[in-house]
Amino acid sequence: MSDRPACYPPPPSRSPLGTAADRAPLLDVLTSPVPQGVFDSPVDARHVLCLHLGEPVPVSYRMDGHQRQGVRLHGQYCVVPAGASTRWVVSQPARSLLLRLTPSLLGETSQALGLGSGGALLAPAIHVRDPQVERIGWMMQAEDHDAYPGGRLFADSLASALATRLLTLQSRRALVADTQGRALPGWRLRRVQDYVEAHLDEPLSLLELAAVAGYSASHFKALFKQATGVPVHRYVLERRVERARILLLQGEQRIGDIALAAGFSHASHMARCLRRVLGTSPSHLMRDATAAGRIAH
Repeated sequence: MSDRPACYPPPPSRSPLGTAADRAPLLDVLTSPVPQGVFDSPVDARHVLCLHLGEPVPVSYRMDGHQRQGVRLHGQYCVVPAGASTRWVVSQPARSLLLRLTPSLLGETSQALGLGSGGALLAPAIHVRDPQVERIGWMMQAEDHDAYPGGRLFADSLASALATRLLTLQSRRALVADTQGRALPGWRLRRVQDYVEAHLDEPLSLLELAAVAGYSASHFKALFKQATGVPVHRYVLERRVERARILLLQGEQRIGDIALAAGFSHASHMARCLRRVLGTSPSHLMRDATAAGRIAH
């Protein structure tokens, strides 16, 4: 397999990152034309990220046997794993900034992150937007434009940062896919709900509630939302607002004491949350309770 696919711009006679006798760089960068019409991304021995440059371009593409349509926007990227290709139908000529990443580095990074050897298999992705990946791409573009003033060490550090970011993003997507359609079992959910009610006046943490449920924090977040329809923090907030509402209607405590009993840091914090969730204020609730008491008598 050729080290540089035919459609890529030819390399300089001497690489700014070293001679041919040196090891290949962990990451290199190229600006490549993308022709109008049907275009198969070249098969490459490295993982390739294609960052779109310039004006939006409507495209359709085929990946994993599925035909899709979309618009390529400046800074969005697609991932073509080593040895793979994606077929594009491009409505007009375009340009891409290609970042080629050595597979061995991805494997080493996967092991360092505790993802094992399976994490080194980079999954294809289309039209992704991530600020960190963009910054790495623009820094590599600037290095290439200025003949690599930072030298190989700086380029290698960018390669390591890119590998880490790609694996982090991929593991998050895998977690979402793994938990999609699954929810926290009913008995575990009730255990968490009971714990929240018993400790509502205390500062609760995600790690604390995840431990009650018997899951890692990342899995617990996804499974709890699937079971209740709301994120953990929103659920706790709504339970605190409900407790505050009941105590305010009872009218037996001062507003500051009610705020602490419901788990708010102070009365103004409680007031903001009541307005956000219920659209009313503590004083209005207390007035309503007083008026209701007068009518009852």
